[in-house]
Amino acid sequence: MRANKVKEALRDGKTAIGTALTEVRSPEIPRALAAAGLDFVFIDTEHAAYDTLTASDLIRSGRGAGLSCFVRVTDAEYFLIARALDIGAHGIMIPRAETREQVNKTVEAAKYPPKGRRGYASRSIVTDFESAGVKDWTERLNEDTMIILQIETKKAIDDIDQLISVEGVDAAVIGPNDLSISLGVPGQLDHQLMVEHIGKVVDACERQGVASGTHARSLDTLKYWKNRGMRLLAYSTDIDLLLDAARQAVKQLSTS
Repeated sequence: MRANKVKEALRDGKTAIGTALTEVRSPEIPRALAAAGLDFVFIDTEHAAYDTLTASDLIRSGRGAGLSCFVRVTDAEYFLIARALDIGAHGIMIPRAETREQVNKTVEAAKYPPKGRRGYASRSIVTDFESAGVKDWTERLNEDTMIILQIETKKAIDDIDQLISVEGVDAAVIGPNDLSISLGVPGQLDHQLMVEHIGKVVDACERQGVASGTHARSLDTLKYWKNRGMRLLAYSTDIDLLLDAARQAVKQLSTS
């Protein structure tokens, strides 16, 4: 079984860099992103149209290329979380995380007993056809699986210590657009209110020994928050990376 390299890196205090898959369905995309040097991808099943089979194909490709693959599920429901992990995800991202009850429910769904109540599954996409007993697999997967909370509301930030102190939570990642809406400054991602509230998450994560991160289209924004202590950095999306590169090429080739 290939280890979750992002979890290992974060545990060692290192930074992990990735992007989000939202549109492209080709299994070559994770391979290309790995070749570019990225550490992880978020596969978005909350807003994107990916079905289970497509997500599985993307994960199998990504895992084979050495990427850590995380699935953003639609909600903190057992059948969504366990399914994502059974098709090979190294971890799950829970959108709109707001309550300790919701986080406890997530951990229970993602972890095998005695840490949770996930039903046992031994699939080749996870095991790489390696032979091991049930006890060994459940212990290894409990250790390897990442739980990422997406922090998208003022309520979540007001209660951030309660959320990230739940045993099993590995990271808290800002959802900037929804957070800006919640704070009454929609789309103003550099607004002082945004900076202040995101800073509270970074500080809380440092206190609790949890990694903090964000998803942004601006490299300057990611650099700023990296310098403030964030270590899980997601830049842009599959389609925006393609669009930005194409626009840049057209701009340079069209100038006289």
